[in-house]
Amino acid sequence: MERKTTRPRLVQAMIDIWALPDLRRKILFTIGILVVFRFITHVPLPGVDIAKLQDYFGQNLLFGMLDLFTGGAMEKFSVAALGVYPYITASIIMQLLVPVIPRLQAIAQEGELGQQRINRITHMATIPLAALQSYAMIALLRAQGVTIASLTPLITANIIITMIAGTMFLVWLGELITERGIGNGISIIIFAGIVTDIPSIVGRGIIAAQGGNPGGLIAYIVLTLAMVVLIVVFVEAHRRIPVQYARSTFRSGRMYRQSGSTYIPLRVNTAGMIPLIFAIAMMQLPGTIATYFMNPTGQDPNFWNTVYNLFQSNTALYNVLYFALVIGFTLFYTMVIFEQMNLPQTLQQQGGFVPGVRPGKATADYLNGIIRRITFGGAFFLALVAILPFIGTGITGNLNLGIQSTAMLIAVGVALDTMKQLEAQLTMRRYEGFLK
Repeated sequence: MERKTTRPRLVQAMIDIWALPDLRRKILFTIGILVVFRFITHVPLPGVDIAKLQDYFGQNLLFGMLDLFTGGAMEKFSVAALGVYPYITASIIMQLLVPVIPRLQAIAQEGELGQQRINRITHMATIPLAALQSYAMIALLRAQGVTIASLTPLITANIIITMIAGTMFLVWLGELITERGIGNGISIIIFAGIVTDIPSIVGRGIIAAQGGNPGGLIAYIVLTLAMVVLIVVFVEAHRRIPVQYARSTFRSGRMYRQSGSTYIPLRVNTAGMIPLIFAIAMMQLPGTIATYFMNPTGQDPNFWNTVYNLFQSNTALYNVLYFALVIGFTLFYTMVIFEQMNLPQTLQQQGGFVPGVRPGKATADYLNGIIRRITFGGAFFLALVAILPFIGTGITGNLNLGIQSTAMLIAVGVALDTMKQLEAQLTMRRYEGFLK
């Protein structure tokens, strides 16, 4: 029964959540898993000069952002240095391959059993991807003079196996949260890593802005507040497509026609953060390759030194290409996801139709046209967030703003999704939730 109270809505909702034993148990379980995750991020691996590694990450904006997503595990070179990103990469690859490969498409259509088989394939694909990323990370750090030069093949293999085990352990923790806790476990793991480091990042950003001029500090604060508002609006933005249903029921020997109406919420950002992950991986590739062939510091620079310098995150070329890639990946991935949803066929099977649009192909063309148009706006905003380091540096001279923008986009999205799950749990029990 809904409780009448004069307490603020959010405060009362938190009290109601804590009063429900099952929700309290889920929240405590989730917190316990996150505590384990934080312990794991502080277990270091051998073979790296931590002081040099921290200096390198502080000077490289891209690696600083990747380290943020792992909760500082990459900067500490811990067993969880890769985070859950090999698993995310495997999941993205599987999502792209399912509609292309007929065998995988048939497996995906087998319902829950088929989804379990797809998940097993994704887990198996995570292992070689984690091995490749582990070796690439070690090779890159060695090229930058961060790792100990005397790493033997046996020690290197040991580090790679340990990093694979760390990634799979984090994936397991995430799945435990999904099964027994609150929210999507993998997203919560990433969210925890970001939230842990955001206070220090904001502090460093404000200190850096203060060291320059008061105008830079004011611009930094205004841009940060505006960014938070825009991210919330962007994450929640959707277009409602009206749908009507007509069903026939047989009662007392007579046929009755019933009708109802609802809507399909087409999100402006259907692709989420996946386009950013794709684009970051693509933009990181040229610079990573160049580190294997460029001359060390102190020698005459060659062609690969030029490539490495061009693909640093503070160059105009990098940001123009990054902007274009985010828009392209957003449009492509959104259409892939939308095709997999197969909304026109689902509507037809359930007796639903869009008013004024014929069922079947006409409905598919209509929905495809709408999703393309609204996705352009979402893609532009996502690309703008992606290049905010370049824009923020030009306005405030503060590199930390860009890292904060990408991190906040992820953190706000995960927080809103988790709150919606809690809202649904409270509404089911006839409590008043967070949202109006």
